[in-house]
Amino acid sequence: MTRRTEWPGSDAEPAPDPGAGPDYGTGSGGGFGEGAGRRARSRSRSSGSPSSSRAEQGEPRDPVEQARSVCLRLLTGTPRTRKQLADALRKREIPDEAAEEVLSRFEDVGLIDDAAFADAWVESRHHGRGLARRALVRELRTKGVDSAVIDEAIGQLDSEQEEETARELVARKLRSTRGLDRDRRLRRLAGMLARKGYGEGVALRVVRQALEGEGEDTEGLDEPF
Repeated sequence: MTRRTEWPGSDAEPAPDPGAGPDYGTGSGGGFGEGAGRRARSRSRSSGSPSSSRAEQGEPRDPVEQARSVCLRLLTGTPRTRKQLADALRKREIPDEAAEEVLSRFEDVGLIDDAAFADAWVESRHHGRGLARRALVRELRTKGVDSAVIDEAIGQLDSEQEEETARELVARKLRSTRGLDRDRRLRRLAGMLARKGYGEGVALRVVRQALEGEGEDTEGLDEPF
């Protein structure tokens, strides 16, 4: 069917184009004009305040509730120290009073226990990674554990156990150093122990014994490396 076209100046209104969408012009009669759009946006803004939007999303508005929610989420499946949680709350701009209230309450009910955290950390990092006491102390300090609590946790490791762990570490690494000269083997093995927090005396003694076991001449290796 042929569409009738009206030219400018004609009294008749142009015929609507079947392929065109609705008229979103600026006129006041249709209700879809610019003025109507502004009114609709204004009504939308006035009906949805930031607080109601947060409530719809399930975010607690009370600072104490916010702090409790953050702490519970961070503690899920992963123990954390009080300092770690306090830093997280500060980063989220939780007021100090609300943070202190929640953190103290969590300590009271045992959800925060720096002593238990330190004990578990020492057990896991020593037996799992072979870290010596010096390295463990350094790590626990960075996590905000009190010095007295650290000393108590570190006390579960004695010198004999620490040296035995050092021997196990060297035994696992020894094979990969075969073919190197004695001094390079010494530096590589002793350096590995040093990075894990072992003192120079322990490292030298353990490495010397391991090299002797492989027939290496260890004369002169009693001096500090």
